[in-house]
Amino acid sequence: MDTTIERRTMRKVYWRLLPFTFALYLICYLDRANIGFAALTMNKDLGFSSYIYGLGAGAFFWGYFLLEVPSNLILEKVGARRWIARIMITWGIVSGCFAFVQGPVSFFTLRFLLGLAEAGFFPGMILYFTYWFPPFHRARVIAGFMAAIPVAIGLGAPVSTALLGLDGAWGLAGWKWLFLFEAAPAVILGFCCWFYLTDRPEAASWLAADERAWLGDVMAEERRRIAAEPKVSVLKSMIDIRVLALGGIHFAQAGVSVGMAVFVALMVKSLGVSNMQTGWLTAVPFIFGTAGILIWGAYSDRINERKWNLVASCTCMALGLLMAAVFEGTYLSIAGLSVAMIGLYASNAHLFPIPSMFLTGAAAASGIAWVNSLGILAGGVTSPVIGYIKDATGSYRGGLYFLAGLAAVGALITVIGVRETAAKLAPGIVPAPRAIA
Repeated sequence: MDTTIERRTMRKVYWRLLPFTFALYLICYLDRANIGFAALTMNKDLGFSSYIYGLGAGAFFWGYFLLEVPSNLILEKVGARRWIARIMITWGIVSGCFAFVQGPVSFFTLRFLLGLAEAGFFPGMILYFTYWFPPFHRARVIAGFMAAIPVAIGLGAPVSTALLGLDGAWGLAGWKWLFLFEAAPAVILGFCCWFYLTDRPEAASWLAADERAWLGDVMAEERRRIAAEPKVSVLKSMIDIRVLALGGIHFAQAGVSVGMAVFVALMVKSLGVSNMQTGWLTAVPFIFGTAGILIWGAYSDRINERKWNLVASCTCMALGLLMAAVFEGTYLSIAGLSVAMIGLYASNAHLFPIPSMFLTGAAAASGIAWVNSLGILAGGVTSPVIGYIKDATGSYRGGLYFLAGLAAVGALITVIGVRETAAKLAPGIVPAPRAIA
């Protein structure tokens, strides 16, 4: 292979797509998780118990689940440029409407509608990357993309708590300002998607002709390799045992991720610190999570191995949550949460390159979406469970033990349900990964 054209082409693709899609997901996750910071004052204003708050937070994921697979199939048909723009504009509008929540019914309704609006964004982006990045680049690009999650919460924590300080301005509560300010970027970037994203490499005018040809050949070779395997239809992709196993693993991951996003600020606040201190301390575990996904994701690509890296990262997540539970109510719990975040976010970098190793076309669209759909259902379970345990015991310790057990189950499913041959590229099909200078 001509390493010069490889480096030249992939450098352009990385710089063109990764920073922009990172920004999209950062705004996406901030709009999904900012209720965790709004809850610092919103719950008291609206009279929400921990259980009611957790139940409403979880309503997002039922709406998300319903439209996840149809949304990804539409993206495969009409292209990312149109469909991602639609998703972002509608979710931004719904997110801003949270400023007008009056009670549990309107809170539950808007969370459900937000899930419907956002459905398909994450699996759509994973599918989109399979059009542009050869298999030996995917853990790194997914790691770079998903680093937006810890960054969204890490940066969003002090920003969101600062917006709470606008309480009373123009007669609006601080949490209402938070929702209004943080919804606007989604709508703006949604319009930017229409003009900036390119659906497929063959339409990339920003690549030279030889670069388009090289990338097209590499991606075509992957499609031929997968086509040589027994064909998997859209329906079969949703009952394929490999896809179901990955969905089970993601259920564990997403359960922990949502539980942390929704409750971590309240956990930190229980240490007796101010809202602003809560924001800064909440950022700490997510800083470690960002480092974990970037470093561990690159390592997974370099050694061309997914399964045992996934087992190790799920185990790391479980041990960190156990530590946070044991030291709940003390500053050592933040250290435990930091370890857990390293494992949590790194595990996503190892998991999501796997489906495209045995699925292609519409089956890849439905399979990736189904893995995410099965996983995202955990958000509808863990949030109310943690809230219920908090109301019943007055502590988050039981909820942390519950999440630790979920992470351990994810590691066990990986050991049993993921074949090493399905998590490693066939030798000789593609070259070893090279650094992008």
